[in-house]
Order: sequence, then structure tokens, then C-alpha cells
Amino acid sequence: MDGGSSEFVGPRQRWLASEGSTAERLYGQMWLIREFEERLLSLFEEGVLTGTTHACIGQEADCVGVINHLETGDVIFSNHRCHGHFLAYADRPEWLAAEIMGRGAGLVGGRGGSQHICYEDFFSNGVQGGIVPVATGIAMAEKARGTGRIVCVFLGDGTLGQGVVYEALNMASLWSAPILFVVEDNRWAQSTPVEKELSGSMVARGEAFGVASSEITSTDAEEIYGHFEGIVAAVRKTGRPHLGVIHTYRLCHHSKSDDMRPEEEVEARRALDPVPLLRSRLDEERASAIEAAVQKRLEEAFSWALDQPHPAAETLRDPLSTS
Repeated sequence: MDGGSSEFVGPRQRWLASEGSTAERLYGQMWLIREFEERLLSLFEEGVLTGTTHACIGQEADCVGVINHLETGDVIFSNHRCHGHFLAYADRPEWLAAEIMGRGAGLVGGRGGSQHICYEDFFSNGVQGGIVPVATGIAMAEKARGTGRIVCVFLGDGTLGQGVVYEALNMASLWSAPILFVVEDNRWAQSTPVEKELSGSMVARGEAFGVASSEITSTDAEEIYGHFEGIVAAVRKTGRPHLGVIHTYRLCHHSKSDDMRPEEEVEARRALDPVPLLRSRLDEERASAIEAAVQKRLEEAFSWALDQPHPAAETLRDPLSTS
């Protein structure tokens, strides 16, 4: 296996061209994301990987439910929990694995790691609040250029404590920016429960600025996909912003091993795991075939990534150098 072609096909076009029912396609993407992250966490435990990583296990339905409505040229801004967003967008597990492993063949040469990656029109950054005004600015740039493209930015419930989020909502509404703000409310901002870090209504925050807002409490990929279909279309048609809140839950720790949540709370939420929830609606033979294909693909992807060299030291640049 090599790195594959660099030719990029946008999420909507790839989605329309893929085989199977909507449920099967959503399941295939979620299984890819779940298995990718499970393998990552195992590699950290084995000492193959170092540093940190933030998995989205339990939140995969958000990624696929929103991103499959986007088109080539639309821009996505993600955060520290970006693997699922990236895989739903670009479908390149081998390049993402290489990046997290610090290999030169990674998305940004092995120097962005798990949080700071970019590819085509996808950008992620560990500073959640910081990406929101940037995403709003890009949306305004697309509007000024008359491209018809929209921007989607993913943020968490903890980010609603950042002042720049409200500055961005204000300007997006005032200047009619074609942007979709997606809040993934997983009920915990690292180690702080939402009840102790956020007052009032999340939806009302957008409405206060005249931003159309909605919310859905679900881990069902088909429900979320249906919910955002009209929302994405409206942002594209009207050129106006929308704040969409997804009340979900993260089944894994915040980052590799840090988890302050009561064990009984997490266990109770496993009954709403989006992966087996959707699998239960599929034909057993078809579901097994999807899983086998994903497993084979990930084995090849991680094997390829592990074989790639680290970037050469001479390619590093002194940040204080003027040359």
C-alpha cells in the first residue's frame, strides 16, 4: 500500500457515489472512526505512540450526521477532538495515522500531531474558542468571493464559556455569515460537569444574537443526519448562520486516561452507544462485511504509517530565524 492518490473528492460527492443504504453508509463511516480510535488508544498503551490524543468514542454520529451534507469547497473547522470529523470529511486514515505517529508522510509532515492538522478545506486546532472567530472570518471571505460555499465549525459545551464565541455569533448574525456552528454537548468540559460550568440555555445563546438555533438530544446517526439536512441547506440558501446543538455523550476519557466522571454514569450511557444502535438495524451479513472491509483497510493504513520515516531534522526551522 502507498499513500494513495492526492486527488480529493469532497464529502458530499463521495457520499453520493458510495454503495449501500443511508444506514449502511453511516455505519461504515462510524465503524471506521471507532476502530481507528480504538487502535490509537491501544498503541498509546503499548508505548508505540507518545504525546496525547482526544478520542470521540460515543460521538461518531455527530461527525457523520453533519459532514455528509457538506459539499466540495465547504470549509470545516474542528478542535482537539478532531479524528472523527477528519475521517468523515477526507476518508484518509493512513495519512491521519502517520501524522499522529509523527511521520513525514502525515497530513502536515508529522508536526501537527493529533490536534493540529489541515487538509484541503479542513482545519483543526486545540484552542476551541480560538477557531470560532477564524471560522466566521473565513465564512465572510467566502461570501465576499461569491463562492456559495459555507463553513462548519465544531465546538464543545465548555467552549461556550469563551467570550470570543459570542463576538463571533454577533458578527456572523450582523454581517450574515454562511456558517454553521455545531455545539457537541457531551456534558463534561474535561473534568467539569456542564451543570457547574454553564448557566442558561445553549440554544438561547444563539437566539440572543438573532441566529437561527436548534437542538437535538440523540446519539442516533440517522436522526442526526435527518435533523441537519434542512439546516445545512438553509445556511447555503439564505447565507445566514445557524447554531445547532447536539446533546450527546463521550464514552471514553477526555484524553487517553483522565476521567473524573462517575463510573455508573458512563456505564448507563453505554446503552446509547451510536455504533451498536445503528448496527442493530442492518442485515447481519451486510454489517459483518462492512466491518471486515474496515478492519482490512485499517490494518493496511496503520502498517503503512508505521513504515514511514520521521521528518528529517534539517527540515525543521528555527522559529527565531529570519531566513
